[in-house]
Amino acid sequence: MSEFDLIVRNARCATAADVFDADIAIRDGRIAALGRKLPPGREEIDAAGRWVLPGGIDGHCHFDQPMTDGSRMADDFLSGTRSAACGGTTTVLPFACQLKGQSLRAAVEDYHRRAEGKACIDYAFHMIVSDPGPRVLRHELPELIREGYTSFKIYMTYDDLKLGDREIIDVLAVARDEGAMVMVHAENTDCIAWLTERLLRAGRTAPRYHAQARPMLVEREATHRAISYAELVDVPILIVHVSGREAVEQIRWAQGNGLRVYAETCPQYLFLTAEDLGVEEDGHGRMHGAKCICSPPPRDKANQQVIWDGLESGVFQVFSSDHAPFRLDGPDGKMAAGPDASFDRIPNGIPGVETRLPLLFSHGVLGGRLDICQFVALTSTNVAKMYGLYPRKGSIAVGADADLVIWETGVSRTIRNADLHHEVDYTPYEGIPVSAWPALTLSRGQAVWRDGRYVGEAGRGKFLRCELPTPARPKASRETA
Repeated sequence: MSEFDLIVRNARCATAADVFDADIAIRDGRIAALGRKLPPGREEIDAAGRWVLPGGIDGHCHFDQPMTDGSRMADDFLSGTRSAACGGTTTVLPFACQLKGQSLRAAVEDYHRRAEGKACIDYAFHMIVSDPGPRVLRHELPELIREGYTSFKIYMTYDDLKLGDREIIDVLAVARDEGAMVMVHAENTDCIAWLTERLLRAGRTAPRYHAQARPMLVEREATHRAISYAELVDVPILIVHVSGREAVEQIRWAQGNGLRVYAETCPQYLFLTAEDLGVEEDGHGRMHGAKCICSPPPRDKANQQVIWDGLESGVFQVFSSDHAPFRLDGPDGKMAAGPDASFDRIPNGIPGVETRLPLLFSHGVLGGRLDICQFVALTSTNVAKMYGLYPRKGSIAVGADADLVIWETGVSRTIRNADLHHEVDYTPYEGIPVSAWPALTLSRGQAVWRDGRYVGEAGRGKFLRCELPTPARPKASRETA
């Protein structure tokens, strides 16, 4: 009887630090051995020299999150994790969102109920803190951090989520005392409200005006303010979904001055532009621009290059999808208020949990912009370290969970929503060519995606208790070194 459940033979492995050839032996869902010519396993898979990478970790995605505007997310933990697995992601970290007036603990308990028995891959939770009253600050937030919910997000915009400046400082102080990681959505809410009111009064209501209501300066100002508060309190922060040059300059300054300021970006800032918001029709009588509404909005081609440069030079530590799955049609989708709805009545967010890795692998690694170790770091290892899941997740090492992806490169396909596995009725990346896609996704040694078919099992995914994160101090990017 073999001592190994599965051997992945002839793997061209890459981690965030190294590239090597090996056979990978798996026992009881974990990597048991790495080497050449390992003894036979009960099952064997020949990677045939293809890239075998740690499973992707999507550190910023939204599944079945309660909304207050009448909209509803199309993906729950079943469809969301299924879509993730088919795109090479083996761990997700969506958000337990506290609503105004709600207990933070009640929000976490509600999110466990939403996830129970549905996820096909492993998952952990971030929290969203929207109402940091005395009980939350003194009891609930510190207690939940100690129980394994070691990261939380705060908003500087959206009326139902935003915190005031003093509230931001208060929650940063709790994070410092408890060792938690704070994610910040950085946009100046008052500037956005003022611009939105003026645009609507002028009759400028189409989706393209969403970008005009959120110019780069509102992101730049809020990013600067968030960095200043983090410096005041002496706590690390992660600025999420960074869209362009002006915010990047603030982050680069902070990193160059030794502050513990980390940055995340997303596919929409590499593959979409503000021009996409101006496309009124998609050939089916529906507003195409609404599909691309997210915040911050996509910028222009020059800012796309700034984001690519930031990924290459080290400004960004994390590349996430920010999957926010609203259907276009239907009574609770993006167009629920009608085809002529003003941009401020269209739910913010776009899907991307399945396409995140193929897009970056194809246009980043195979496009010559990133090396394979940078890809692994941005999409898996850094995320695991940032949120307290490393070394169990995010590496190919003895003792780590056997979350592995065999990548097929040299393929010729275009992204089509008809081929994806989410419950959204569109993808904003429709028609973009990709040259890489997972051939096999293993979650703790069990296939969840194989030969073009989803083969996962609802409820097999486990909830992960996070440890306190210990990310390294960000290095000055090559532009500032």
